[in-house]
Amino acid sequence: MKMDQGSLIETAEELYESAPCGYLSTLPDGTIIRANQTFLTWIGMDRQDLVGHTCFQDLLSVGAKIFYDTHLTPLLRMQGFVNEIAVDLTCTDGRVLPVLANMVQKGDANGRPMVHRITLFNATDRRKYERELLLARQKAEQATEELKRLNETLEERVTEEVAERLKAEEALRQAQKMEAIGQLTGGIAHDFNNLLTIIVGNIELLQRRLPEGSDRLQRAATHAMEATRRAATLTQRLLAFSRRQPLDPKPIDVNKLVAGMSDLLRRTLGEVVVLETVLGGGLWRSQADPNQLENAILNLAVNARDAMPDGGKLTIETANARLDEAYVEVLAEPVPPGQYVLVAVSDTGSGMDKATMERVFEPFFTTKEVGKGTGLGLSQVYGFVRQSNGHVRIYSELGEGTTIKVYLPRLIGSDEEPAEMPAKNPAMVRGMGETILVVEDEPDLRTYTTEALRDLGYRVLEAGDGQGALDIVAEHPEIDLLFTDVVLAGGMNGRALSDEVSRRRPGLPVLYTTGYTQNAIVHHGRLDPGMHLIGKPFTYAELASKVRRMLDGDHL
Repeated sequence: MKMDQGSLIETAEELYESAPCGYLSTLPDGTIIRANQTFLTWIGMDRQDLVGHTCFQDLLSVGAKIFYDTHLTPLLRMQGFVNEIAVDLTCTDGRVLPVLANMVQKGDANGRPMVHRITLFNATDRRKYERELLLARQKAEQATEELKRLNETLEERVTEEVAERLKAEEALRQAQKMEAIGQLTGGIAHDFNNLLTIIVGNIELLQRRLPEGSDRLQRAATHAMEATRRAATLTQRLLAFSRRQPLDPKPIDVNKLVAGMSDLLRRTLGEVVVLETVLGGGLWRSQADPNQLENAILNLAVNARDAMPDGGKLTIETANARLDEAYVEVLAEPVPPGQYVLVAVSDTGSGMDKATMERVFEPFFTTKEVGKGTGLGLSQVYGFVRQSNGHVRIYSELGEGTTIKVYLPRLIGSDEEPAEMPAKNPAMVRGMGETILVVEDEPDLRTYTTEALRDLGYRVLEAGDGQGALDIVAEHPEIDLLFTDVVLAGGMNGRALSDEVSRRRPGLPVLYTTGYTQNAIVHHGRLDPGMHLIGKPFTYAELASKVRRMLDGDHL
């Protein structure tokens, strides 16, 4: 097909109208007298509405119009042209169109301005690229500045990091040392408790069988019993430190417990130490072993008294407290953040230096004279509180006194009544011929226990291990109580034995005894629900009272 070459020729007018840039001409005052179609399309106006009716500066944004009046027009008048001036057009639909403007001023023969010819280029993409370039430059400058600051503080940060790491390593070594000491002391205390039970039992047997008039022998037996009680207290403190003492936690009203100890504390402190109790209002309830909490407060009071030989003031305060994340993060031991019941014991005594505070909770560490203390009081407090999922903090300065704060977790959601303190001296009660199965792998301890129970009026069967006990259970349906040690030889511990006996004889009461146990019936240092325990060493009276209560159902 042959095309007419004339039809391919575009006129200058067509090129002007369809150019990729905007063309317009204005009078010196800015009135538009001509514009091409490209410009009309950009701003969204018809030719008849624009030409002769609108000034160019009226199409500019506010900022661009000010620039046009104050800078662009004077510059154009002075030099006759301007190139690549960035301005923003305001379109009829409200859009802002960025453009680059080139302007030339044409004059008459006398040089007077006649017309301004303006060429506009769409700068949308260019403006976008400029913004991206500016952002990239700002980021680069920011990164350079951060790198500069990083280099300037590098030495300081390395020093801080090394210090933090050394602190963490020291805390880990301290925790490992305390755990190792706990393992050792717990094992010793367990074995010693078995020996003490035999000693206590035979002294009591001797006391009961001494004839009338044997005053010297009775005094000797009494002194021996007092010594064994002190030894039992020491082993109990060792178990507390090692966190292996079986605890029987109950809901506690700490205010009521502290108030109930006032008379005991005043007798312990003596006349030269003034006791003040400040009990917080609206105090939350906690859950802990009431006997052990009382012992902990008493130990703190005794230590405070010894730090004030010339007299002073002891203050016991209770309050609600919260340990937040920032506080527990820096502790060497794991302590969950949350709500706690605080018991603070403060004295006006001699205080402690830093070296003493770092070792104050270690067993057998003491600053007292030889024979004046065992060094187990504060270690018992530490072990009990940690075993109760609590936290201990000590504050002290030489010459200013000491404050020890005990934090026990708040009890939430329990309807139980706060625990009452049990009687210190259990009543002596006798049996009525009931049958008790005693399971103990230590022969001497088993002999003492069976003789004591027979002396109390019970019929006693005995076994040295779990399998022997099961055989006896199968042959004697008349058994009324299973009394078993937790740790037994032969592969079956007391808990496993109890479970099997309960399967065969549902409802048969079970009483455990132990020096300590880690997990047979005690989980995380607490007795499992429904479990009943008499700790070693136990006295004749304690055994009589506990067994009678189990048989009478008072334990329920």
